[in-house]
Amino acid sequence: MHIGRTTLSKFVIEQTRGAHSEMGALLIDVAAAVKTISGLVGKGALSGFSGSMASTNVQGEVQKKLDVLTNEAILRHCEWGGQLAGMASEEMDAPYAIPAEYPRGRYLLIFDPLDGSSNSDVNVSVGTIFSILQRSTAGDAEPADFLQPGARQVAAGYAIYGPSTMLVLSVGTGTHGFTLHRESGNFILTHPDIRVPETTREFAINTSNERFWEPPVQRYVSECKAGKTGIREADFNMRWIASMVAEVHRILMRGGIFMYPKDNKDPAKPGRLRLLYEANPMAMLIEQAGGAASTGRGRILDVVPEALHQRVPVMLGSREEVKRLERYHHEYDTGADRPFASPLFAERSLFRD
Repeated sequence: MHIGRTTLSKFVIEQTRGAHSEMGALLIDVAAAVKTISGLVGKGALSGFSGSMASTNVQGEVQKKLDVLTNEAILRHCEWGGQLAGMASEEMDAPYAIPAEYPRGRYLLIFDPLDGSSNSDVNVSVGTIFSILQRSTAGDAEPADFLQPGARQVAAGYAIYGPSTMLVLSVGTGTHGFTLHRESGNFILTHPDIRVPETTREFAINTSNERFWEPPVQRYVSECKAGKTGIREADFNMRWIASMVAEVHRILMRGGIFMYPKDNKDPAKPGRLRLLYEANPMAMLIEQAGGAASTGRGRILDVVPEALHQRVPVMLGSREEVKRLERYHHEYDTGADRPFASPLFAERSLFRD
C-alpha cells in the first residue's frame, strides 16, 4: 500500500539528518500524539468528552474537556523520548518539567493542544499547533529558554482535524502537508512544497469587532468590502471560522489573508493571539510557503517574547496584502493617511500607543 509514496517518518528522518537528527524522533512522537487527538476529536459526542469544565486556563478562558485531554496526550507522547528539555502549553500556567525518570535533550516543545476548541461541540474543524526551539545544551529548561523570537524556531506545524486529518510541517525547507491514511495509520506526503499565492481576493476577520479596530485595519477592510466600486476595483470574499488552524489551512491551500488585529476592546491586551503558541509557528509555516506574517508594524518572527503567554496582533497570508496592511499602519503612525476620511477613523486618539 502506498509504495513509492513518502511517509512522514521517512520525510523527517531525511530532512533532519545531521545536527537535528534527534528532532526527527521528536516529530514522530508529535505525530503519534496527533493520531491520538484525531481519534478523540473524531468520536464527537460519542466520546463523552464534549462540553466545558468548571476550570479556566491561564488565559482566563473556560476550558473544554477536550482541551485538558489533548494537552495530556501531547505531554504523555513526548515527555519520555529523551529529546526534550521542557514543554510549554497554552493550557498550562508554567512550563512543564520533564519527569525525573526520563532523559533530557536540548529541544523545547511549545503547543496549543486544541486550537479552536470552542468549535468542537458543533463539529467544526479544530487543530493542534506546535513549535520547536532548542537550547544550546541538554538539561532542564528554564522559563527564559522559551522566550526566543520565532525566527529561531527549528520546526513548526499544525494538525487539522476535518473531513481528513492533515499534519502541515516545516523544518526550514519549505512547508509540506501530510494526510493521515486511517487504514495504515501513516501520514502520507500529499502536499509537497506548498506555496501561498502572492495576491488574493479573500480575507478572514471577525467583523463584529470592527468598531474596536485601529484605523489602518478599518481602512483595509472597508476597501475590500467596497469591491469593484472602490479603490481596489475588485470584489473580495470574506471568511471567518473562529479556528486559526482552519483559517491558515485555507490560506495555504488557496491563498488569502487572515487578520486578528490589535483593538481597543481590552486596552490591556496588545493583541488577541499568543505569540509562542499560535503566531510564531503559523508565521514560520506561512513564510516558508512564500507568504508574509506581520503584527502590522513588523515581522512576527522578529518579535522578542517578554512573557510565556504574550499576545500579539496577527496578519498573515498572501504577501502583497500583508505588505499593504503594513503600509497602512505606517501611514497612520506617521500621519500620512490624513487625506483618507471616514467616520470610522474619527477617534484616532483611542488607538495611539
